[in-house]
Amino acid sequence: MSPIWRLIDSEPGSASYNMALDEAIAISVRNREAPPTLRLYSWDRPSLSLGCFQKTADLDLDYCRQSSIPFVRRPTGGRAILHSDELTYSFSVRTDEEAFSEGLTASYRSISSAFNLAFRKTGIHVESKLQRERGRVLTRNPLCFDSSSYGEILLNNRKIVGAAQKRWKDGLLQQGSLPYTCDREKIGHIFCRRVAHSENTLKGLKEILPDFDDQIFKKAVREAFKETFGINLSPAHPTPAEHQLAVELEQRKYLQDSWNLRL
Repeated sequence: MSPIWRLIDSEPGSASYNMALDEAIAISVRNREAPPTLRLYSWDRPSLSLGCFQKTADLDLDYCRQSSIPFVRRPTGGRAILHSDELTYSFSVRTDEEAFSEGLTASYRSISSAFNLAFRKTGIHVESKLQRERGRVLTRNPLCFDSSSYGEILLNNRKIVGAAQKRWKDGLLQQGSLPYTCDREKIGHIFCRRVAHSENTLKGLKEILPDFDDQIFKKAVREAFKETFGINLSPAHPTPAEHQLAVELEQRKYLQDSWNLRL
């Protein structure tokens, strides 16, 4: 009998609660209180997320405040993303699961392979980047989707899935973003016009593929995870304990300048 993992398909949420719930679920999974969990979600308004180790000097947060764009620091690394019209996912699993026991690169590749399969199931030919970028190239650029790194998914040489991972000894949390459209005006303001040259590279899936159907794609993601990892996915909601922990994490961490502005 195939193992049963959880699938949580959430309603749109605030920036702070989305990050808090992802961390709460990861804690629950690491504590063996829940099985590996794939969460699909969106945002209740355009919101900016910063990588865990990203410097705020890279970004115009005053513009975000003036434009009522919430910003939050993710528990995972990577670079900043303006979330709006998109599919966001998180995946939490213990690192003693066979497919995720060999380190960051291997586990990242495993999750990417599931999304590659999901795209193929919907008739979209994508490829994974096989060359590594030098650290200096990545750190100079504050915008996640303006450049790609090893293992990330490309369509017509454009990065279409951004992902970052947080690892502990006993588990991992990976968060990913699949933009459907891109608000280049807001992006230009937030990233201090550093990405003005990116007009031709910053495109969402619906801008590249006008017939893209997000509901069909979400179904393909579910089926791809089942096939890739040999499991069944059971629809679920966060447990009351996870929700309560998320509320606590939101209040003491993800709504606090001491976390969001710490770098």
